[in-house]
Amino acid sequence: VSAPVLPLGLDRDGWIEAPPAEDPDLAGWYEGAPSPGERGTAVLVGHVDNRSGPAVFYGLGALEKGRTIRVNREDGRTAVFEVYGVQVFDKRNFPARKVYADTGRPELRVLTCGGSYSPDTGYAGNVVVFARMTAGPAT
Repeated sequence: VSAPVLPLGLDRDGWIEAPPAEDPDLAGWYEGAPSPGERGTAVLVGHVDNRSGPAVFYGLGALEKGRTIRVNREDGRTAVFEVYGVQVFDKRNFPARKVYADTGRPELRVLTCGGSYSPDTGYAGNVVVFARMTAGPAT
């Protein structure tokens, strides 16, 4: 996946905002967390699909342990992360502490919608990729 990343905040319900649905190729970085490559847990989000079809993180749930994620930072450096887990969590019981916790080192979480889908309520869960930095900047 190669996608532009825009900064995002929280919505009215306290969830991380999603990138605009009409642009399926955008990813977002939650600016309330560290940027990828800094100490702490950085968070990237994007859509799995939209009305026109697959979106930027359509294949996220198929990522396997050991795969590499490269994030090109605004400062021109690249942070490299290795995937160590992929899980689907029910939105009603989303384990925010487990997902967003600061592990004391640079880590990355990549999130999209997943699980079962209903036209009335949307996706029942979230796919979360857990990755730790293996090369690049640490501040």
